[in-house]
Order: sequence, then structure tokens, then C-alpha cells
Amino acid sequence: MTSTPVTVEARAILFDMDGTLVDSTPVVEGMWGEFAARHDVDLAELLAFSHGRQTHHTMARFLPSGADGVAALAAFQAGELERTDGIQEIPGAGRLLAQLDGARVAMVTSAPRDLAMLRMAAAGLTVPEILICEENTPAGKPDPSGYLAAAEQLGVAAADCVILEDAEAGIQAALASGGRPLVVGAHASATTGSLLRVPDLSVITATVLDDGGVRLTWQPTD
Repeated sequence: MTSTPVTVEARAILFDMDGTLVDSTPVVEGMWGEFAARHDVDLAELLAFSHGRQTHHTMARFLPSGADGVAALAAFQAGELERTDGIQEIPGAGRLLAQLDGARVAMVTSAPRDLAMLRMAAAGLTVPEILICEENTPAGKPDPSGYLAAAEQLGVAAADCVILEDAEAGIQAALASGGRPLVVGAHASATTGSLLRVPDLSVITATVLDDGGVRLTWQPTD
């Protein structure tokens, strides 16, 4: 028996980057692994906190007392710009972005702008015209300011946006903005229990409507 396809319509689509459009796991976990070993930090705890958050927030939490936070952050961010090995698109990301040509689309990431541009290029993806990054949102996810800013720049209310996210901090930011989160991937928590989800972007078909809105359709996997 075939399940009924899920259909969602929105005036705009907002994307997170890492874990949603771009798989940067080898780089991210490798660099945080080196940081954790250098500072005798529990890597599993660090990764659970860091996913979806700005780097300086993670360092502020885990860098030992007395360490030079400014130097550590500068070195970490410089290293990120040197590493692209293993970065690739989340399955279906390029196809979905192409289908959304002409729609209201933005990307909201915790990464600095230069790193976002680098990782999108490494994954072979086109950066949406509206890009909200670390420099634009000092508070960072789970604060909703990034998604609110993206919606404002697109000329729509956040409540009229579908927000694709993969991490707890980002999902919380999406909910706090009043937008409608769509979970990408396997992350599950008390926050995600009632939310729609897809395993990756390859299952989604996007149709741009006459009024510039978007219809997303996919076959449920459960």
C-alpha cells in the first residue's frame, strides 16, 4: 500500500548549511577532535553542544580557564579555511536548489561568510542570494535572529517560511522564529517529536508557484 505524499507550501524556503546542504562532517569532527585532545576536553560532549552553533560559543564553553581564547579561535578559523577534503553536498541539495530557482530562498548559517562560501563551493553548490552568516547574527543559534533577518530580507513573515535544519540549536532557532521547521537527517530529541522530517534532500521535489511561493512534496519513509 503506497503512503500519501507529504505536501507543504510556503512563501519562502530557508536553509541551514552544515548538515543540511553541505556534509562537512570529516572537517568539523577532525578539527574539534584535535581541539579536544589538545585541551583535554570530552569530544562527545563537545560535539553534542557544538553542532549548529557558532565556533566562539563552543570555545567559550569548553576552552580551559587561562587559555588564550582569541588566539585559539583565530587558529581554529584559519584551519577551517584550509580544509575542504571530504566536503560534499547532502544528497539532493544541488537538485533541490536548482528546482527552487526563482523562488524566495535564503541560507542561514553559524559559519563566517568566507567559510560558508568555501564549503558551498567545495560541495559544488550555488549560494543563495540571501546569506545570513555569523557576522550578521552575533547571538547565534538557538537565537532566532538569523531566521528572522532572512525572512525580513525576503519580504515575508517567518511564519510563512519552511526552515530546513538538522541540528538541535538550529531547530530551536527555527521554532523560536515562528517558522515551520523541516528536520533533515536523523537528529531526534524532545524538540523534534512532532516535526516533519526527511532523511536527506534527495526525496524532496520542489515546485515554484505562480505567486513565487513554493510547494515541497516527498514520500514519507515511515
